[in-house]
Amino acid sequence: MIVRKALVLPFVLLMSLAVCSVDAAIKLPAIIGNNMVLQRDEAVPVWGWDDPGTKVTVSMCDAKVSATADDKGKWCVQLPAMPAGGPYVITVEGTNTVKVENVLVGEVWICSGQSNMEWPVAASTNAAAEVAAADRPQIRHIKIEHIPADKARDDVTSGGWQVTTPQTVGGFTAVGYFFARHLQDQLKVPVGLIGSNWGGTRIEPWTPPAGFKAVPALKDISDNLDKFPQKNADGSINHQTPLALYNGMIAGLVPYGIRGAIWYQGESNNGEGMLYAEKMKALISGWRSLWNKPEMPFYFVQLAPFRYGGNGEALPGIWEAQTATLSIPNTGMAVTVDISELGDIHPKNKQDVGKRLALWALAKIHGQKDLVYSGPLFKAMAVEGNKVRICFDNVGSGLVSRDGKPLTCFKIAGEDKKFVDAKAEIDGQAVVVSADGVDKPVAVRFGWHQESEPNLSNKEGLPASPFRTDK
Repeated sequence: MIVRKALVLPFVLLMSLAVCSVDAAIKLPAIIGNNMVLQRDEAVPVWGWDDPGTKVTVSMCDAKVSATADDKGKWCVQLPAMPAGGPYVITVEGTNTVKVENVLVGEVWICSGQSNMEWPVAASTNAAAEVAAADRPQIRHIKIEHIPADKARDDVTSGGWQVTTPQTVGGFTAVGYFFARHLQDQLKVPVGLIGSNWGGTRIEPWTPPAGFKAVPALKDISDNLDKFPQKNADGSINHQTPLALYNGMIAGLVPYGIRGAIWYQGESNNGEGMLYAEKMKALISGWRSLWNKPEMPFYFVQLAPFRYGGNGEALPGIWEAQTATLSIPNTGMAVTVDISELGDIHPKNKQDVGKRLALWALAKIHGQKDLVYSGPLFKAMAVEGNKVRICFDNVGSGLVSRDGKPLTCFKIAGEDKKFVDAKAEIDGQAVVVSADGVDKPVAVRFGWHQESEPNLSNKEGLPASPFRTDK
């Protein structure tokens, strides 16, 4: 019996030491790992966990910075701003040493929203050719797993950063990849994509508490944040309720350095009209608050026409809300009325969607001043006898009918407020609208139906956004 105890005690001691050594190892968040892209020209946050009180030193190139793990074991440092380049190695020294390899410095974007953002390259137009040609080692992508949470997580779950090759690109967000490809072609710098998206999701679960609190119109949510996210009948978290995906898929990304966000969502909020604009305000304000970047660029996709059925004017209500979101500084909108598939809520042409988002970034962030980045947007109307003159912003080098046929999808109303099909003609930088029998016009609508695929664009090929002059 004494011999047995003598053998057991050293074994227990060794096991205890082994457990301690495992617990003491440096842990980095999922977003920080091999193949990652860091945001250029800004201080670079690097953080993780180690034993409380441990001094942790992070080095990269000639930079070396240190911090001490707090009483919960968390530490955070900031590497100095760096120009685009790489590959580099980051060395983290604490209780043990960890190396993060093949690191690039360039432009980093979050790619979020529902299924049209999650839609993969492998299911897009010309997929086989796109995949085969994807030898783009300076574009990197990380996919965040679908995990709702009842509290803000300090980490996300992911399989890590992937280098773009024909073997990996098929699963990337298509909109994000084609956005990155156009940026890289123009800027000649690495691009990192953080794919935090989930098909079928509403906007509310992605929004942080600070976002709801910043928008008075959402007081019914902000006053009850302690009740969210809600749970399903079986006790699991309802991922469609406020905070659920912010908690599980966004909070753990902060403070990773990013340039901005691209967003493709709204189908699951269809029918809400201008209330959706208030929710966009909350999302944008909330994310800017998270990253402490009040002017962080936020570019989004206006939904494509689709045969939803039911009220044909519900989708135009979302279009109107999305257009209104452009009043928020440093936002941009890619219009897609010309690249829709009325029988498919997932139009396969993601190449033009990504490129149109990239045009906003190139013009507004990267100084390409002569670049036409938007299609025509309604500016003003003026009644001229029995006609209405519609003026636009973003006409580029001129207005045009995209297919060379008479302009489509214009309607006009007289004092009876009954809208009828209208004749519309380009006149310089404006469109003149009229209809037989409407002698005293008061309002014009353009593309105001879920199945409208109007042909007005600028000569640069960017389509005009639907609008109405009446409210």
